Amino acid sequence: MAITKRGMTKAQLVEQVARSTQLTKKHAELIVNTVFDSIVDSLKEGEKIELRGFGSFRIRHRGARIGRNPKTGERVDVPPKRIPYFKPGKDLKELLNRSPST
Repeated sequence: MAITKRGMTKAQLVEQVARSTQLTKKHAELIVNTVFDSIVDSLKEGEKIELRGFGSFRIRHRGARIGRNPKTGERVDVPPKRIPYFKPGKDLKELLNRSPST
C-alpha cells in the first residue's frame, strides 16, 4: 500500500486491515473504530493504555493560564485542559531506527 508523505488515513488503515485479515471493508472498519473508541473511552476515564512493543497512551494535564489574543493583544483566560500523549515503546523505536540494510 502506498502511503503518501502526509501519512496514512483512517480509510487506508481500514483497507490494510481488510486486506490483511481477508475481511470485508465494513468489518475492518468496525474493528478499527472499536479499537479507536476503546482508546478514547479509556483516556476519558483517566486510564493509561499500554500496548507492549508499540507504545502507551496517557493524558497530560495542562493548568489554567493567562494567554493573549494574537489579533488584539488582549489578555484571555485559558482554562485547564487534558491533552492526549503517546509515548512510543522500545520495540517501535528500534524498528523505526533500524538501518535499511538490516
